[in-house]
Amino acid sequence: MKLRFARYLPVLTWGRQYDRSALTNDLVAAVIVTIMLIPQSLAYALLAGLPPEAGIYASIAPILLYAVFGTSRALAVGPVAVVSLLTASAVGQVAEQGTAGYAVAALTLAGLSGGFLLLLGVFRLGFLANFLSHPVIAGFITASGILIATSQLKHILGIEAGGHTLIEMVGALLSHLGQINPITVVIGVTATAFLFWVRKGLKPLLRRMGAGPLLADIVTKAGPVAAVVVTTLAVWVLDLEGRGVSIVGEVPQALPPLTLPGFAPDLIRQLAIPAILISIIGFVESISVAQTLAAKKRQRIDPNQELIGLGAANLGAAFTGGYPVTGGFARSVVLSQTPVERPCVTFRQAEFPSGVPDSSADRPAPLLKF
Repeated sequence: MKLRFARYLPVLTWGRQYDRSALTNDLVAAVIVTIMLIPQSLAYALLAGLPPEAGIYASIAPILLYAVFGTSRALAVGPVAVVSLLTASAVGQVAEQGTAGYAVAALTLAGLSGGFLLLLGVFRLGFLANFLSHPVIAGFITASGILIATSQLKHILGIEAGGHTLIEMVGALLSHLGQINPITVVIGVTATAFLFWVRKGLKPLLRRMGAGPLLADIVTKAGPVAAVVVTTLAVWVLDLEGRGVSIVGEVPQALPPLTLPGFAPDLIRQLAIPAILISIIGFVESISVAQTLAAKKRQRIDPNQELIGLGAANLGAAFTGGYPVTGGFARSVVLSQTPVERPCVTFRQAEFPSGVPDSSADRPAPLLKF
Protein backbone atom coordinates (compact mmCIF):
# COMPACT_ATOMS: atom_id res chain seq x y z
CA MET A 1 0.00 0.00 0.00
CA LYS A 2 2.84 2.37 0.91
CA LEU A 3 4.61 1.66 -2.39
CA ARG A 4 1.39 2.33 -4.29
CA PHE A 5 1.00 5.73 -2.66
CA ALA A 6 4.65 6.56 -3.40
CA ARG A 7 4.06 5.63 -7.02
CA TYR A 8 1.28 8.18 -7.43
CA LEU A 9 2.82 10.72 -5.02
CA PRO A 10 6.52 11.12 -5.87
CA VAL A 11 6.75 13.74 -3.12
CA LEU A 12 6.71 10.87 -0.61
CA THR A 13 9.93 9.56 -2.11
CA TRP A 14 12.07 12.66 -2.51
CA GLY A 15 10.54 14.38 0.52
CA ARG A 16 12.24 11.94 2.90
CA GLN A 17 15.65 12.92 1.52
CA TYR A 18 15.11 16.67 1.59
CA ASP A 19 17.58 18.60 3.79
CA ARG A 20 18.79 22.12 4.50
CA SER A 21 21.37 22.07 1.70
CA ALA A 22 18.72 21.11 -0.85
CA LEU A 23 16.47 23.87 0.48
CA THR A 24 19.18 26.49 0.00
CA ASN A 25 19.84 25.38 -3.58
CA ASP A 26 16.13 25.32 -4.37
CA LEU A 27 15.63 28.83 -3.01
CA VAL A 28 18.34 30.15 -5.34
CA ALA A 29 16.75 28.32 -8.27
CA ALA A 30 13.29 29.61 -7.35
CA VAL A 31 14.45 33.24 -7.31
CA ILE A 32 16.03 32.92 -10.76
CA VAL A 33 13.02 31.25 -12.38
CA THR A 34 10.48 33.54 -10.69
CA ILE A 35 12.28 36.55 -12.16
CA MET A 36 11.43 35.11 -15.58
CA LEU A 37 7.99 33.86 -14.58
CA ILE A 38 6.35 37.13 -13.51
CA PRO A 39 6.62 39.13 -16.78
CA GLN A 40 6.02 35.99 -18.85
CA SER A 41 2.85 35.04 -16.98
CA LEU A 42 1.43 38.55 -17.35
CA ALA A 43 2.16 38.56 -21.09
CA TYR A 44 0.81 35.04 -21.68
CA ALA A 45 -2.45 35.87 -19.92
CA LEU A 46 -2.93 38.85 -22.25
CA LEU A 47 -2.14 36.58 -25.20
CA ALA A 48 -4.91 34.26 -24.00
CA GLY A 49 -7.31 37.21 -23.91
CA LEU A 50 -7.51 37.17 -20.12
CA PRO A 51 -6.71 39.77 -17.44
CA PRO A 52 -2.97 39.82 -16.58
CA GLU A 53 -3.57 38.50 -13.07
CA ALA A 54 -4.86 35.24 -14.56
CA GLY A 55 -1.28 34.49 -15.59
CA ILE A 56 -0.09 34.96 -12.01
CA TYR A 57 -2.92 32.79 -10.68
CA ALA A 58 -2.01 30.08 -13.19
CA SER A 59 1.54 30.14 -11.83
CA ILE A 60 0.78 29.30 -8.20
CA ALA A 61 -1.54 26.35 -7.54
CA PRO A 62 -0.54 24.44 -10.71
CA ILE A 63 3.17 24.38 -9.89
CA LEU A 64 2.43 23.37 -6.31
CA LEU A 65 0.33 20.44 -7.48
CA TYR A 66 2.89 19.41 -10.08
CA ALA A 67 5.57 19.36 -7.38
CA VAL A 68 3.48 16.79 -5.49
CA PHE A 69 2.47 14.58 -8.43
CA GLY A 70 5.15 15.20 -11.12
CA THR A 71 8.45 13.37 -11.57
CA SER A 72 10.69 15.98 -13.24
CA ARG A 73 13.07 17.99 -11.06
CA ALA A 74 13.54 20.71 -13.67
CA LEU A 75 10.17 21.10 -15.40
CA ALA A 76 8.69 24.57 -14.84
CA VAL A 77 4.91 24.24 -15.15
CA GLY A 78 2.77 27.29 -15.84
CA PRO A 79 1.44 29.47 -18.67
CA VAL A 80 3.19 29.01 -22.03
CA ALA A 81 2.83 30.76 -25.38
CA VAL A 82 1.33 27.97 -27.49
CA VAL A 83 -1.27 26.94 -24.92
CA SER A 84 -2.18 30.60 -24.35
CA LEU A 85 -2.77 31.04 -28.08
CA LEU A 86 -4.86 27.87 -28.25
CA THR A 87 -6.85 29.05 -25.23
CA ALA A 88 -7.65 32.35 -26.91
CA SER A 89 -8.69 30.55 -30.09
CA ALA A 90 -10.93 28.04 -28.29
CA VAL A 91 -12.54 30.36 -25.76
CA GLY A 92 -13.01 33.10 -28.35
CA GLN A 93 -15.42 30.79 -30.20
CA VAL A 94 -17.81 30.53 -27.24
CA ALA A 95 -17.58 33.89 -25.45
CA GLU A 96 -16.62 37.49 -26.05
CA GLN A 97 -13.26 38.60 -24.73
CA GLY A 98 -13.48 40.74 -21.61
CA THR A 99 -16.73 39.22 -20.36
CA ALA A 100 -17.31 37.01 -17.34
CA GLY A 101 -18.33 34.22 -19.69
CA TYR A 102 -14.88 34.34 -21.30
CA ALA A 103 -13.15 33.83 -17.94
CA VAL A 104 -15.52 30.99 -17.00
CA ALA A 105 -14.88 29.32 -20.36
CA ALA A 106 -11.11 29.52 -19.74
CA LEU A 107 -11.58 27.88 -16.33
CA THR A 108 -13.71 25.18 -17.93
CA LEU A 109 -11.09 24.57 -20.60
CA ALA A 110 -8.45 24.10 -17.89
CA GLY A 111 -10.74 21.72 -16.00
CA LEU A 112 -11.50 19.63 -19.08
CA SER A 113 -7.83 19.49 -20.03
CA GLY A 114 -6.87 18.48 -16.50
CA GLY A 115 -9.52 15.78 -16.36
CA PHE A 116 -8.46 14.36 -19.74
CA LEU A 117 -4.77 14.25 -18.76
CA LEU A 118 -5.64 12.68 -15.42
CA LEU A 119 -7.65 9.92 -17.10
CA LEU A 120 -4.79 9.19 -19.50
CA GLY A 121 -2.43 8.94 -16.56
CA VAL A 122 -4.66 6.69 -14.47
CA PHE A 123 -5.08 4.30 -17.40
CA ARG A 124 -1.31 4.46 -18.04
CA LEU A 125 -1.54 5.72 -21.60
CA GLY A 126 1.62 7.81 -21.51
CA PHE A 127 3.18 5.55 -24.14
CA LEU A 128 0.86 7.12 -26.74
CA ALA A 129 3.22 10.11 -26.86
CA ASN A 130 5.72 7.87 -28.67
CA PHE A 131 3.37 7.55 -31.63
CA LEU A 132 2.90 11.29 -32.18
CA SER A 133 4.88 12.81 -35.03
CA HIS A 134 7.44 15.23 -33.62
CA PRO A 135 7.91 17.03 -36.99
CA VAL A 136 4.17 17.73 -37.03
CA ILE A 137 4.23 19.00 -33.45
CA ALA A 138 7.35 21.09 -34.17
CA GLY A 139 5.69 22.57 -37.26
CA PHE A 140 2.56 23.37 -35.25
CA ILE A 141 4.59 25.11 -32.54
CA THR A 142 6.61 27.07 -35.13
CA ALA A 143 3.44 28.22 -36.89
CA SER A 144 2.00 29.21 -33.52
CA GLY A 145 5.11 31.29 -32.84
CA ILE A 146 4.60 33.19 -36.10
CA LEU A 147 0.97 33.85 -35.22
CA ILE A 148 1.92 34.98 -31.71
CA ALA A 149 4.56 37.40 -32.99
CA THR A 150 2.17 38.83 -35.60
CA SER A 151 -0.65 39.20 -33.07
CA GLN A 152 1.58 41.30 -30.80
CA LEU A 153 2.59 43.81 -33.49
CA LYS A 154 -0.60 45.77 -32.87
CA HIS A 155 0.51 46.44 -29.30
CA ILE A 156 3.96 47.60 -30.40
CA LEU A 157 2.44 49.89 -33.03
CA GLY A 158 -0.33 51.12 -30.76
CA ILE A 159 -3.17 50.32 -33.16
CA GLU A 160 -6.41 48.35 -33.05
CA ALA A 161 -6.22 45.27 -35.28
CA GLY A 162 -7.92 41.90 -35.02
CA GLY A 163 -8.05 38.66 -36.96
CA HIS A 164 -7.62 34.96 -36.24
CA THR A 165 -5.49 33.86 -39.20
CA LEU A 166 -2.14 35.22 -40.38
CA ILE A 167 -3.69 36.73 -43.50
CA GLU A 168 -6.44 38.42 -41.49
CA MET A 169 -3.98 39.83 -38.95
CA VAL A 170 -1.57 41.17 -41.59
CA GLY A 171 -4.47 42.72 -43.50
CA ALA A 172 -5.81 44.39 -40.36
CA LEU A 173 -2.35 45.74 -39.49
CA LEU A 174 -1.87 47.21 -42.95
CA SER A 175 -5.31 48.83 -42.96
CA HIS A 176 -4.66 50.58 -39.64
CA LEU A 177 -1.10 51.82 -40.23
CA GLY A 178 -2.37 55.37 -40.28
CA GLN A 179 -3.31 55.06 -36.61
CA ILE A 180 0.22 54.28 -35.38
CA ASN A 181 1.14 55.93 -32.07
CA PRO A 182 4.80 57.09 -32.37
CA ILE A 183 5.40 57.03 -28.61
CA THR A 184 4.14 53.47 -28.33
CA VAL A 185 6.37 52.44 -31.24
CA VAL A 186 9.45 53.96 -29.58
CA ILE A 187 8.71 52.20 -26.29
CA GLY A 188 7.86 48.88 -27.92
CA VAL A 189 10.83 48.78 -30.31
CA THR A 190 13.27 49.95 -27.63
CA ALA A 191 12.05 47.36 -25.12
CA THR A 192 12.16 44.59 -27.74
CA ALA A 193 15.70 45.53 -28.81
CA PHE A 194 16.75 45.67 -25.16
CA LEU A 195 15.40 42.17 -24.52
CA PHE A 196 17.28 40.78 -27.54
CA TRP A 197 20.48 42.43 -26.30
CA VAL A 198 19.97 41.14 -22.76
CA ARG A 199 19.59 37.60 -24.07
CA LYS A 200 22.84 37.66 -26.05
CA GLY A 201 25.06 40.44 -24.75
CA LEU A 202 24.44 41.26 -21.09
CA LYS A 203 25.88 38.12 -19.49
CA PRO A 204 29.23 38.29 -21.35
CA LEU A 205 29.45 42.00 -20.48
CA LEU A 206 28.88 41.31 -16.78
CA ARG A 207 31.46 38.50 -16.81
CA ARG A 208 34.04 40.83 -18.38
CA MET A 209 33.28 43.35 -15.64
CA GLY A 210 34.15 40.74 -13.01
CA ALA A 211 30.71 39.53 -11.94
CA GLY A 212 30.43 35.91 -10.80
CA PRO A 213 28.60 33.33 -12.94
CA LEU A 214 25.57 33.12 -10.63
CA LEU A 215 25.18 36.90 -10.26
CA ALA A 216 25.57 37.42 -14.01
CA ASP A 217 22.94 34.76 -14.66
CA ILE A 218 20.45 36.25 -12.19
CA VAL A 219 20.89 39.79 -13.56
CA THR A 220 20.49 38.54 -17.13
CA LYS A 221 17.30 36.66 -16.28
CA ALA A 222 16.01 39.87 -14.64
CA GLY A 223 16.12 41.65 -18.00
CA PRO A 224 12.36 41.31 -18.73
CA VAL A 225 11.54 42.56 -15.23
CA ALA A 226 13.80 45.57 -15.77
CA ALA A 227 12.01 46.31 -19.06
CA VAL A 228 8.62 46.19 -17.32
CA VAL A 229 9.79 48.40 -14.43
CA VAL A 230 11.46 51.04 -16.63
CA THR A 231 8.59 51.31 -19.11
CA THR A 232 6.06 51.44 -16.27
CA LEU A 233 7.97 54.27 -14.60
CA ALA A 234 8.26 56.10 -17.93
CA VAL A 235 4.49 55.87 -18.50
CA TRP A 236 3.78 57.08 -14.96
CA VAL A 237 6.34 59.91 -14.75
CA LEU A 238 5.70 61.26 -18.26
CA ASP A 239 1.93 60.62 -18.14
CA LEU A 240 2.12 58.77 -21.44
CA GLU A 241 -1.32 57.23 -20.94
CA GLY A 242 -2.75 60.65 -21.64
CA ARG A 243 -0.82 60.72 -24.90
CA GLY A 244 -2.34 57.54 -26.27
CA VAL A 245 -0.09 54.85 -24.80
CA SER A 246 -2.20 51.84 -23.83
CA ILE A 247 -1.50 50.30 -20.43
CA VAL A 248 -2.62 47.12 -18.73
CA GLY A 249 -3.89 49.00 -15.70
CA GLU A 250 -4.32 47.88 -12.13
CA VAL A 251 -3.35 44.30 -11.30
CA PRO A 252 -5.02 42.83 -8.17
CA GLN A 253 -2.43 42.05 -5.50
CA ALA A 254 -3.93 39.12 -3.65
CA LEU A 255 -3.85 35.35 -3.41
CA PRO A 256 -5.70 33.44 -6.15
CA PRO A 257 -9.46 33.31 -5.60
CA LEU A 258 -11.38 30.07 -5.39
CA THR A 259 -13.26 29.71 -8.66
CA LEU A 260 -15.58 27.22 -10.30
CA PRO A 261 -15.48 26.24 -13.98
CA GLY A 262 -18.71 26.11 -15.93
CA PHE A 263 -20.72 22.90 -15.97
CA ALA A 264 -23.23 23.81 -18.70
CA PRO A 265 -23.51 20.87 -21.15
CA ASP A 266 -23.33 23.16 -24.21
CA LEU A 267 -20.16 24.84 -22.95
CA ILE A 268 -18.50 21.50 -22.19
CA ARG A 269 -19.47 20.15 -25.60
CA GLN A 270 -17.99 23.17 -27.39
CA LEU A 271 -14.73 23.05 -25.44
CA ALA A 272 -14.20 19.26 -25.30
CA ILE A 273 -12.28 18.92 -28.58
CA PRO A 274 -10.08 22.02 -27.99
CA ALA A 275 -9.34 20.70 -24.48
CA ILE A 276 -8.14 17.38 -25.92
CA LEU A 277 -5.97 19.20 -28.47
CA ILE A 278 -4.46 21.45 -25.79
CA SER A 279 -3.82 18.44 -23.57
CA ILE A 280 -2.00 16.53 -26.30
CA ILE A 281 0.08 19.48 -27.50
CA GLY A 282 0.91 20.48 -23.92
CA PHE A 283 1.84 16.95 -22.87
CA VAL A 284 4.08 16.32 -25.88
CA GLU A 285 5.90 19.62 -25.35
CA SER A 286 6.18 19.00 -21.62
CA ILE A 287 7.36 15.38 -21.77
CA SER A 288 9.91 16.21 -24.49
CA VAL A 289 11.45 18.95 -22.38
CA ALA A 290 11.33 16.86 -19.19
CA GLN A 291 12.97 13.81 -20.76
CA THR A 292 15.68 15.85 -22.48
CA LEU A 293 16.63 17.65 -19.29
CA ALA A 294 16.42 14.48 -17.19
CA ALA A 295 18.74 12.59 -19.56
CA LYS A 296 21.46 15.18 -19.01
CA LYS A 297 21.42 14.44 -15.26
CA ARG A 298 20.70 10.72 -15.56
CA GLN A 299 17.29 11.06 -13.99
CA ARG A 300 14.15 9.13 -14.86
CA ILE A 301 10.82 10.51 -16.03
CA ASP A 302 7.60 8.48 -15.78
CA PRO A 303 5.29 9.57 -18.66
CA ASN A 304 2.20 8.17 -16.92
CA GLN A 305 2.95 10.06 -13.73
CA GLU A 306 3.65 13.18 -15.79
CA LEU A 307 0.13 12.92 -17.17
CA ILE A 308 -1.21 12.83 -13.61
CA GLY A 309 1.01 15.73 -12.57
CA LEU A 310 -0.05 17.91 -15.49
CA GLY A 311 -3.67 16.89 -15.00
CA ALA A 312 -3.56 17.92 -11.36
CA ALA A 313 -1.88 21.21 -12.33
CA ASN A 314 -4.64 22.06 -14.81
CA LEU A 315 -7.37 21.13 -12.36
CA GLY A 316 -5.68 23.43 -9.87
CA ALA A 317 -5.73 26.23 -12.44
CA ALA A 318 -9.46 25.64 -13.04
CA PHE A 319 -10.29 26.22 -9.38
CA THR A 320 -7.94 29.16 -8.70
CA GLY A 321 -8.70 31.65 -11.46
CA GLY A 322 -6.17 30.39 -14.03
CA TYR A 323 -6.32 28.75 -17.45
CA PRO A 324 -4.62 25.74 -19.12
CA VAL A 325 -0.93 25.25 -18.28
CA THR A 326 1.90 22.92 -19.21
CA GLY A 327 5.67 22.62 -18.89
CA GLY A 328 7.49 25.60 -20.40
CA PHE A 329 10.70 25.14 -22.39
CA ALA A 330 12.54 28.39 -21.60
CA ARG A 331 11.96 28.38 -17.85
CA SER A 332 12.70 24.66 -17.61
CA VAL A 333 16.06 25.06 -19.37
CA VAL A 334 16.98 27.89 -16.99
CA LEU A 335 15.83 25.81 -14.02
CA SER A 336 17.97 22.87 -15.13
CA GLN A 337 21.03 25.13 -15.13
CA THR A 338 20.50 26.18 -11.52
CA PRO A 339 21.46 24.15 -8.44
CA VAL A 340 17.92 22.72 -8.19
CA GLU A 341 17.75 19.58 -6.03
CA ARG A 342 14.11 18.44 -5.93
CA PRO A 343 10.72 19.40 -7.39
CA CYS A 344 10.25 21.29 -4.12
CA VAL A 345 11.78 24.26 -5.94
CA THR A 346 8.32 24.86 -7.36
CA PHE A 347 6.94 25.26 -3.83
CA ARG A 348 9.48 28.04 -3.30
CA GLN A 349 8.78 29.48 -6.74
CA ALA A 350 5.07 29.70 -5.95
CA GLU A 351 5.74 31.66 -2.77
CA PHE A 352 7.12 34.67 -4.61
CA PRO A 353 4.24 35.63 -6.95
CA SER A 354 1.73 34.75 -4.23
CA GLY A 355 3.46 36.63 -1.42
CA VAL A 356 1.94 40.02 -2.16
CA PRO A 357 -0.49 41.89 0.08
CA ASP A 358 -4.07 42.55 -0.92
CA SER A 359 -3.61 46.26 -1.33
CA SER A 360 -4.52 46.82 -4.94
CA ALA A 361 -6.72 49.75 -4.03
CA ASP A 362 -3.71 51.59 -2.57
CA ARG A 363 -0.97 50.53 -4.97
CA PRO A 364 -2.02 50.51 -8.64
CA ALA A 365 0.33 48.80 -11.06
CA PRO A 366 0.29 50.62 -14.42
CA LEU A 367 1.94 47.98 -16.59
CA LEU A 368 2.61 48.88 -20.21
CA LYS A 369 0.67 46.74 -22.63
CA PHE A 370 2.77 45.60 -25.59
